[in-house]
Amino acid sequence: MNNESADYMHIEETMPQICASDDDTVAAETIEFYRQAIHTAKQSEVQFLIGGAYAFRCYTGIVRNTKDLDFFIRNTDLDRFLQQFLANGFLVEIAEPQWLAKARKGDLFVDVIYGSMSEVTKVDDRWFERSNRRTILGHVVDICPVEEMIWSKAFVLERDRFDGADISHLLLKCSDEIDWDYLIERFGPNWQMLLMHLVLFRFVYPSKISLVPDRVIRTLMDRFASESALNHDSGLCRGTLVAPSQYRIDVQQWGFKDARFE
Repeated sequence: MNNESADYMHIEETMPQICASDDDTVAAETIEFYRQAIHTAKQSEVQFLIGGAYAFRCYTGIVRNTKDLDFFIRNTDLDRFLQQFLANGFLVEIAEPQWLAKARKGDLFVDVIYGSMSEVTKVDDRWFERSNRRTILGHVVDICPVEEMIWSKAFVLERDRFDGADISHLLLKCSDEIDWDYLIERFGPNWQMLLMHLVLFRFVYPSKISLVPDRVIRTLMDRFASESALNHDSGLCRGTLVAPSQYRIDVQQWGFKDARFE
């Protein structure tokens, strides 16, 4: 299967706004459903961010035929947010208790993300402090910051889903906007994941390596060079932070400790 033809319909050089007329990959009925969902989210008076394919389009110009819309909220706001959707005729469900709810009408749905699949990249106040404002489907909304998108996508390394290409495209299109010091700090003790994706970026775009400041690479490589196994718990497996299903055997049969619970 050609994933490029399925996911990447076309690329636009600039995308200051997103309107229904711009998106010929989504049916009019779906567009209207998304508009209702955004209107409902605003009615809730809960602070939310738009993420996923729509935010990715704002930053990169890449249009994806994914037919979904993602809301990011604090976990403390979940009940109030979902109650508003119920009041407006949506069905709601908790799909993954630690991080994901859904609001639906018929076959159409939106995702409500309030936690983290990896137990690392939880939605907190910093997401909202650094948000950017855009117009999406006629609504002025805040979208997820590019740094938080990179941070959260960095931990998606499952066998059937890898967000490395998304990160490479965000780095390519947004390098001038990225707060690099903040990004390093955001990864914290998991800085190796940032280094891994920056190395991938250099491999993918050898003529664009200057987009990532040298000092960023030096900082991370200095950490890499000085790292010692003596500094780590020998019984820990952090693979569960990036691909829980792939590292299940490590924690269930091979005696490693699951980093999600340490």
